[in-house]
Amino acid sequence: MGDDGALAGQRARLDAEMERCGQWPDDAPWLREAFAAVPRDAFAPDRLWRWDGWAYVPLDRALDPGGWAAQVFGGVGSPAITQVTAGVPSSSLSAPGVVADMLSSLRLEPGHRVWDVGTGQGWTAALAAWRAGAGLVVSTEVDGGLAAAARARLAAAGLDAEVVAGDATRGRVPGGGQVDRLHATYAVETVPWSWVEAVRPGGRIVYPWGRLGYVALIVARDGGSAQGWVHGLAQFMADRTGSGQAGGGPAAYAAVRAHADPEVRQVLGCDPAGLEDWGVRWAVRVAVPDTVVFTGDDGVTLLHDGDRSWAEMHPGGDGRPVLLQGGPRRIGDEVLAAWAQWEDLGQPDL
Repeated sequence: MGDDGALAGQRARLDAEMERCGQWPDDAPWLREAFAAVPRDAFAPDRLWRWDGWAYVPLDRALDPGGWAAQVFGGVGSPAITQVTAGVPSSSLSAPGVVADMLSSLRLEPGHRVWDVGTGQGWTAALAAWRAGAGLVVSTEVDGGLAAAARARLAAAGLDAEVVAGDATRGRVPGGGQVDRLHATYAVETVPWSWVEAVRPGGRIVYPWGRLGYVALIVARDGGSAQGWVHGLAQFMADRTGSGQAGGGPAAYAAVRAHADPEVRQVLGCDPAGLEDWGVRWAVRVAVPDTVVFTGDDGVTLLHDGDRSWAEMHPGGDGRPVLLQGGPRRIGDEVLAAWAQWEDLGQPDL
């Protein structure tokens, strides 16, 4: 099978998986059409990155087209790493299921003017442009190289959307005026007031909050406030321009631990796999907001604060899970306390 045939097969597989998992939003049927018309692979660079257990290593389309395609279409909940900076992922194609859910939450209609914040490879800007119409989407990307590449991909796809290099977290809508919808692809702890000012009264802002969870806000009629709620849970990359958030993933953990030996080793009375529950993750995110939680394919859960404190939770081959900790904080104990509090409260959902 040629490259085109293999990609067509991957697209069909993703479509079927989205259907099987209930990821095509009932209230936004246009998204399924948009995913087919603006395929994910058309916005993936020829070099992707995968974790080999020690570091992120390149995966080049020319050398391994099948592996490249499999990485692009890893699954409903799988992002594809598209850029690594200093050994840590700095840009990605977001997971298809998350992209669909966030754009559904945006309540995007034809004719809406859209500010897409954090262009990345340009795929979400492309999907928004397909829906809104020509000349109605402007996207801002802090990395000039990524902005240029996304601009070229949008033009190749025949979509009329503007891409501007700049810092959207501290900037305003390119070209001025207000938009109907603002869609952000990177996490912020606090919504910049300029984003609220950028959206007309009654308009919507959908953004990731602190790497876990995405929020939909509606701007008040007087433009003086915006309010809303968490629409879903997923992990995101943070603002790259100084938000102070710790990076996620195994590479960021390795940088914090820096090969230090554990200072504390203790047997756990719970199965670390329980931390995969989104309810627990949310409780931990709220109670210990600077903590990153990541579970690898080997079942080991890694925790760190982006500074010097770290912990590992091992499932234990003998059925006795083990907690290892190091650094000035006992971050593992903090997470366990938040988990216990969530249990004591009756395991409340989002």
